[in-house]
Amino acid sequence: MAPDRRVVRVDPSFFDQLDEQLGQDRGPSGEPSATDFLVLDLPTIVDQFAVAFDDLPEVIEGTPTARMLVGTGRLVHAFVVYGLLAHDGGVDLIWIDIDP
Repeated sequence: MAPDRRVVRVDPSFFDQLDEQLGQDRGPSGEPSATDFLVLDLPTIVDQFAVAFDDLPEVIEGTPTARMLVGTGRLVHAFVVYGLLAHDGGVDLIWIDIDP
């Protein structure tokens, strides 16, 4: 039996933050673009929030509705993504910080 999955939505501001941090085009030395990150790294991040939200660290201790995923990407050195539990049981990804 497959584990329960939460619906994960990405807030529009998340995409703006991603564009600000990585840019829309690849860098001159092959630095990843926001599109590269969306295609290669975001699916894994969404999957983690979908299946393991309750196991992720709380953003603020004692606030179980706000969780974060800290990890390394295929294209970036490190990232942290913040998600909020919505009233419908889904998760809204609201913020991203990237260390390229």
